[in-house]
Amino acid sequence: MRTTAPRRPGAHRRRRRPHPHHDAPDTRRQFERIVALPDGPERERLCQEVVRAWLPMADRLARNFRDRGESQEDLAQVAALGLVKAVRGYDPGRGCAFESYAVPTIVGEVKRHFRDHLWGVHVPRRTQELRNRVRAARHELDCRVDDRQPGVGELAERSGLTPEEVEDGMAALESFRPLSLDAELAGAGDSYTLADTLGEPEPGYEQVVYREAVRPRLQELSDREQEILYLRFFREMTQSEIARRVGISQMHVSRILSRVCERLHDEIEHAEHAGRAERAGGAGEGDGREPPA
Repeated sequence: MRTTAPRRPGAHRRRRRPHPHHDAPDTRRQFERIVALPDGPERERLCQEVVRAWLPMADRLARNFRDRGESQEDLAQVAALGLVKAVRGYDPGRGCAFESYAVPTIVGEVKRHFRDHLWGVHVPRRTQELRNRVRAARHELDCRVDDRQPGVGELAERSGLTPEEVEDGMAALESFRPLSLDAELAGAGDSYTLADTLGEPEPGYEQVVYREAVRPRLQELSDREQEILYLRFFREMTQSEIARRVGISQMHVSRILSRVCERLHDEIEHAEHAGRAERAGGAGEGDGREPPA
C-alpha cells in the first residue's frame, strides 16, 4: 500500500516568491493588439491604457532617485516619459517580458535627465561616472554599525578606484548646481557674499598699456606739441591755462590737442592691426598651401 508523506504544518499556505516587479500588470493582450493595429486612434488608445496600467511601477522607479537635488514630481514626469517610450518601442515578438524592456528604458531616461538638465556647468562624463561610483560606495559603507564616515582609502577599496579618482568623484557629489553669488560665506560676517570676493577690472592697467604704446611716438612730435600734451595730461592744466602758458589762443590749443590725439590713436590702431595680421600669417606658415601669385 502506497503511503504519502505527511504535509508539514503551514505547507498549504506557502506562496510563490513575488516577482521583483510586483506591481507589474498583465498587459500581454493589449500589446498583441497594439502590434497588429496600424497607427490611428485605436492604437493610441491602447497605448495610453497600457501606460496608465504601468504608471505605478514607473513612479516606484522614480522614487529610487529621490534626495538627489530634484523634486519627486519632476522625477515622476521623467519616468512617465520613459514609460511612454518603452510602450511605443516594445515588440512582444522578441520573446522578452515588457518589464525587462521597460525598466532599463525608464531608468535610463531618469539618468539622462540628471546628466543633461541638473548640472549647472558642463561636467565630463568620466567625472559623472566617478561621482556615481563614489556615491554608491559611500552608501554601502554607511550601512556599517559604527557612525564613522568612510575615508578616501576605504572608498577607493570599495569602488575599485584610485584615491585621486575618489577625490574627483567626491568633489562632484554636490556639483549639480553652482553656488549663487548672493550666498553668504560662513564665518565671514553678516551680508558678506561670494560676490564680494570677486575682483573688479583695474583701470590703471589699461592706462599703463596705453602709455607704453604712446611713449615712442611722443618723441616724433614737435617741442610745442610735446609741451602742450605734458601740461594737459600730466599737469592737468586747462586749455585756457595752457594758452596763457605757451602764448597762443585757447582755440589753437584745442586744435593741437585734437590733431595730436587723433594722429596718435590712428597710429596705434594701425600698428595693432598690422601686428595681428603678422601673427596670423605666421600661424598659417607650414600648412602646405601655395602663396597667392
